[in-house]
Amino acid sequence: MAVAKCKIDHRHRNIYYVIYVPIWVKIYVVKNSMSKVTIIGAGLAGSLLAIYLAKRGFAVDLFEAREDMRVGDAARGRSINMALSDRGIAALREVGMDEYILDAAIPMLGRMIHTPTGETKLLPYSGRKGEYINSISRAGLNAALMTEAEKHRGVSFHFKEQCTGYDLVSSELSFASGKAIKSDLVFAADGAGSALRQALDKTVEGFESRSDFLEHGYKELVIPPGQDGSFLIEKNALHIWPRHKFMMIALPNLDGSFTCTLFLALKAIEGGSEPSFDQLTDEAKLYEFFEREFADALPLMPTLAKDFYANPTGMLGTVHCSPWHSDGRVLLLGDAAHAMVPFYGQGMNCAFEDVHALDSLIEKYGADRSVIFSEFEKERLPNAAAIQSMAIENFYEMRDKVADPVFQRKRELETRLEQVYDDYFSKYSMVTFREDLAYSEAKRLGNAQDELLMKICGPIENIAELDIEDVISKVRKLQ
Repeated sequence: MAVAKCKIDHRHRNIYYVIYVPIWVKIYVVKNSMSKVTIIGAGLAGSLLAIYLAKRGFAVDLFEAREDMRVGDAARGRSINMALSDRGIAALREVGMDEYILDAAIPMLGRMIHTPTGETKLLPYSGRKGEYINSISRAGLNAALMTEAEKHRGVSFHFKEQCTGYDLVSSELSFASGKAIKSDLVFAADGAGSALRQALDKTVEGFESRSDFLEHGYKELVIPPGQDGSFLIEKNALHIWPRHKFMMIALPNLDGSFTCTLFLALKAIEGGSEPSFDQLTDEAKLYEFFEREFADALPLMPTLAKDFYANPTGMLGTVHCSPWHSDGRVLLLGDAAHAMVPFYGQGMNCAFEDVHALDSLIEKYGADRSVIFSEFEKERLPNAAAIQSMAIENFYEMRDKVADPVFQRKRELETRLEQVYDDYFSKYSMVTFREDLAYSEAKRLGNAQDELLMKICGPIENIAELDIEDVISKVRKLQ
């Protein structure tokens, strides 16, 4: 058993410990050159990172451009849902927040497909019991992480402080308010438009950065709850209205409402017939479009026109950059390093996995920032690139393929394989329910499996025609 003696320096409010331990007890030295850190961005990744670092005894200052979402009008604003799955849950578990967060989540067991004529079909996410994703309020989760971070000594939030740059020579952070502070260790969790990434782009030789945008954008809409707070469509599903060149999805909220997101081309293509946001210029055209494409949803959306014209049209982009760090002083993570489109539901989960991976490297290398940052990028960049690619692939799958009979047979076959064989995981399951498996490996094996199973399901009408032992034998040869 360890014995500790404490000495307090009242002038500097420091506490020093002399710890006597047997040689078999692992010692982690908290006081090192990383003991004072700055985080830019108090969103999901930044707030979770603050908790991890605080638990290691680091003093943390977080600077956030927005006001505190827990007070005033910010707390009442509607925010999009997030799909929390195993990788994100694993990161929350490390700081004891997984059960607390999941208590405020709604399980989604699969994709509920809505055809143009109103029929529905549930495609389960997995053939295994207990494997599902969770609909969670982004604002509610962010607020919970902030509140947990503030419980730790040494964590300070600074709201309405938009970072505008970082001088790598002077180690000075600048803010739109005119404030300037020095910090020789900065974690950039300030999202897809990261000011820190832009600073590296301007000052680091060989830095490369680009943002690739889809021709599609998105608009947030709502299906309100029933009069008694009931859910007007299936509660435990992610609803999809796939229409080949566009789609709408809906995720459940605890109050019985659904947050809907319409994904549509931003602009009409000359000579083309596909709808676009720039064509829906008045209510008549909007309702005509919904009556034609989403007839079963329209009666459930009494505030459609109000929501459509009041809410902004968002862009869908992927951020690629390298390196993610500089001189052991700045490290990009989450969306600041690898923003992605939302179609695999992994943006938040990947960012949370970043935080968990970074913490493991701090545990391993202690105060050696340069090694930590280099190893972090070496581990995470190829995996981020893999899930960024799969997220774009999944957009076309959700939009075009989920209504395809061959694809639906493939999903039925995958579900059956997961029910029968413990060693089989679909690509979706590998990405979503296998936090022990790297994204890059899930992509490699998952794409090979998808190609094989689509070929197998193409010539048949029913998966009962298949010899399942022969199918699994062919799948195992891919590994």
